[in-house]
Amino acid sequence: MLNLIKKEMRLCLHPTVFIFLSFAVLVFVPSYPYEAIFFFSCLSVFFSCMMTRENGDIPFTCTLPVKKEQIPLAKMLVVFGLQCIIMLLVGIMGAIKGAIFPIEQYFNYSGISANLVLIGNGAILLGIFNLVFFPCYFKKPDKIGVPFIISAIVIFLLISIFIVLRWVTPLYSTTLNGLNSENTGAKLVALAIGIVIYAVLSVVSCKLSMRHFQKVDL
Repeated sequence: MLNLIKKEMRLCLHPTVFIFLSFAVLVFVPSYPYEAIFFFSCLSVFFSCMMTRENGDIPFTCTLPVKKEQIPLAKMLVVFGLQCIIMLLVGIMGAIKGAIFPIEQYFNYSGISANLVLIGNGAILLGIFNLVFFPCYFKKPDKIGVPFIISAIVIFLLISIFIVLRWVTPLYSTTLNGLNSENTGAKLVALAIGIVIYAVLSVVSCKLSMRHFQKVDL
């Protein structure tokens, strides 16, 4: 499994993976829907899967002495690692912004501010993406467009819901918005809920993807 993960990292990661990780700095852009940052992480997965197809990586990997179900698992573990990195980077950039910017500039008027709740929201978005995209992708690894379009539509619908919640509910507009030093307990609960949802959805997506890939005739 470790060798498969190394192979994924060396041969299957599209350069945009690292470019989009740097998009965590978008939390410094005023009045921007910061949840969109996590969509770019999903987009890099699409590019990587497309490169995998063009290079014939999956048929090649199937000729190696590995269990078939390990092939989707290795790819997904690499993606999960990258998703955790983008969440960590967003958290770090948000903390830096909170430390150096006055509250008027830190506060986000287009959505949730760059705080712990944003990471929780991002975790939910990424978990939903994993659940929608990967099981569909590993049914037909040569058909990438439809699974990504479906997952992208779902992601942007969820982002829209988060933005609406920011404007129509006091919980999002007041309690969960603003600096981490304010209502810290509530923000930590929101973060924990997001991480738990991400973990559960990612595990389910792994199991479904492995089951679907077993039925693929290569």
